[in-house]
Amino acid sequence: MQWNLQSSSWKKIKMERMKARQVLSITLTLFAVFFGAGNMIFPPAMGQQAGEHYIQALAGFIVTDAGIALLGMIAVVLVGTEVSDLGELVGRRFAIFLSVCIYLLIGPLFALPRTGSVSFELAVRPYLTEPNVWWVSLIVTGIFFGLTYYLSGNPKKVVNLIGKYLTPVLLICIVLIFLACVFMEKSPHGRVQYGSIGAPRGAYAEIPFFQGMIEGYYALDGPAGLVFAIIIINAVRGYQVKTKRNIIKYTLICGAGAALILSVVYYMLTYVGAVTRTPFSNGGSLLHAVTSDLLGPAGGIVLGVAVLFACMTTSIGLTTSFADYFHELFPNVSYKKITAIVCVFSFVISNIGLDMLVKVSLPVLMMFYPVTVVLVVLSFFKKGIGSKRMVYVLGMLFAFCVAFVDGMQSAGISLGVVTEICNKLPFYDLRLGWIIPAAVGALLGLLPVWKYNRQ
Repeated sequence: MQWNLQSSSWKKIKMERMKARQVLSITLTLFAVFFGAGNMIFPPAMGQQAGEHYIQALAGFIVTDAGIALLGMIAVVLVGTEVSDLGELVGRRFAIFLSVCIYLLIGPLFALPRTGSVSFELAVRPYLTEPNVWWVSLIVTGIFFGLTYYLSGNPKKVVNLIGKYLTPVLLICIVLIFLACVFMEKSPHGRVQYGSIGAPRGAYAEIPFFQGMIEGYYALDGPAGLVFAIIIINAVRGYQVKTKRNIIKYTLICGAGAALILSVVYYMLTYVGAVTRTPFSNGGSLLHAVTSDLLGPAGGIVLGVAVLFACMTTSIGLTTSFADYFHELFPNVSYKKITAIVCVFSFVISNIGLDMLVKVSLPVLMMFYPVTVVLVVLSFFKKGIGSKRMVYVLGMLFAFCVAFVDGMQSAGISLGVVTEICNKLPFYDLRLGWIIPAAVGALLGLLPVWKYNRQ
């Protein structure tokens, strides 16, 4: 009887097989929701600064961007289906607190408004005269978040919509920019100068890989991986995959595929920056100048389409995930109402006070990012840790203390002697000073002086 039950379970696992096109659709969807405008802008700027060391810098960027995001998704699917399940390793209250903070910070308080404002800045503003900027911004961002609301209204269709239609257009646009930079004849009289890859600048001359890791850290895809895990899990279940083993399997396959596509796209964008000799203040200006120079008037259109779809797919993913979670938290508030509130709020913030919002939000994000990384890493050892929840508590607490000082310092606020002490920590000057304290905290959590329960 026992053998028959085991045989039946094994047959069920083997029967739950997804088709290649279904896996590809989910993979492209996951890539698209991760790949926002920020991901499009950071690599070119990094490539120009890294010069001959652009490959090493790119490797570091991929580790802390796509790598941490993939680890986060795997961590979530191993313990449950949502980021709150990961927080349950510490306790119920912490799970809710962590989830709310992450959803707010990478959602309507920061990332969502940025998708609208960056779409306007790179796709529309270069063609406007100064007096027309403000009212065109209202129209463009209004349409942008209106489309976000409409496309997020039925989350079951989001996977097919993004994976089959929007993502291929985005990839084609990026490939066109890359191929033009590689193969088209570059006029020496153009306003953008190209040539052999130049010498690395700043920290990229000494520690290109590590500096690339720092850039990936600021991309903030790590916490996003925890949020977007629910999208891939629901998509896999939508193809009638029900067993835990297969859900984990296809989450890993689709996640690794998305990370691979991200890496290839990052290479193309980093290369564009590396061969561009004319200096630019940021990656957005560089991309716009390069596409306009190489492709003529069509260049701006290509870039605009790529940026628009990069922002739109990220906006849909963030809005859908945010509305799903808060509808679960507050079931009396409908999914559509939450979506509408998020889109309206993001529309307003994308047009007023965004610079101040970024200035305030970035230090806060820097404080929470290390906490999520520590929790993700420790979750892979949950069997060995068992009920010793103080391992998680102290590991995250020690990391947060150092990250808090770092975040305040980045905002121009010194905490006196505390800041001076933290400045002496290994890797602190690289914004990774929290690593050793987190490890020490986790080891202290193993001491037999704590009550090992989760109540």
